[in-house]
Amino acid sequence: MDETLTDSTYLILLALLRPQHGYAIMKEVSELTKGTVEIGPASMYTILKKLQKNQYITLENTNDRKKVYTITESGKEVLKKDIQRRKLFFEAGQKLLVEGGEV
Repeated sequence: MDETLTDSTYLILLALLRPQHGYAIMKEVSELTKGTVEIGPASMYTILKKLQKNQYITLENTNDRKKVYTITESGKEVLKKDIQRRKLFFEAGQKLLVEGGEV
C-alpha cells in the first residue's frame, strides 16, 4: 500500500488507535467526522484486508467471535506521516485564503 492514505483508510487507522471490531470502527468513523463520512461494511472490510496485508493492523479473534483489529507500530508511523501531509494541505489552503482576503 502506498503511504498516501485515502480518506477512508486514514479514518479507519485513526479509529484503530484503540482496538475495535468492525461495527465499532464504522461507528467511530461516523463520530470522528460528525456524521459527514459513513463507511459501509464492504468498503471497510476491503480496506481492513489491505491494511492487514501491509502489516499496518493486526487481527485478533476474541471469545465472543468478534474480530478485533489493532493498529501496529508501522501503521502508526504511516498515520503520523499522513497527518503531517494533511497539515501541509490545510496550512497551504488557509494561507492562500487569508492572502486572497477570504478569511
